[in-house]
Amino acid sequence: MKSFLLLLPYFLLSGCAGLPPAIGNAPAINVSYNQLSHDINNYKDEPVRWGGVIINVENEKNASLMQVLYYPLDFGGRPQPHKAGEGRFVVKTTEFLDPEVYAKDKEITVVGVIAGDIEQTVGKRIIQVPLLSATAIHLWPINPSYYINRGYGYPYFGYPAYPGYNPFFGGGFYGPYYRW
Repeated sequence: MKSFLLLLPYFLLSGCAGLPPAIGNAPAINVSYNQLSHDINNYKDEPVRWGGVIINVENEKNASLMQVLYYPLDFGGRPQPHKAGEGRFVVKTTEFLDPEVYAKDKEITVVGVIAGDIEQTVGKRIIQVPLLSATAIHLWPINPSYYINRGYGYPYFGYPAYPGYNPFFGGGFYGPYYRW
């Protein structure tokens, strides 16, 4: 019984480790997009863990470039698109990224090294955005229950409610029902 009580904190803490192994085990410093964009040379060759929503993927002969709209990460390493996006960054990898798999508007978390900046064309403007050389990429599965109301009258953990949400008539004891 004593050994069980000694191991109980280990099991409880290991259950809280929400980061997927590919991105959770990689070393990374905690630097936000705004901090880096003010002085990118100060953070060059530093490992970071960033995430966001894919804008587009371009495959070249020896590398793939993926443009991502940055969003802060939650405790599990997943981007939080309900918060304000801070800007774009580009992920460079030697792996082939299939544009159908890494499609527009999918959520992604990347661990990589700041390699400097790169010019990107947005509309008719050319802008400088941070460039990450990827060491690990995690594509998040689509999980609609992650963002819907859980039936308590308010959006679950601050995430936006589903379409047709009404704080007085939505949900119920067993969860939300959809009124489309």
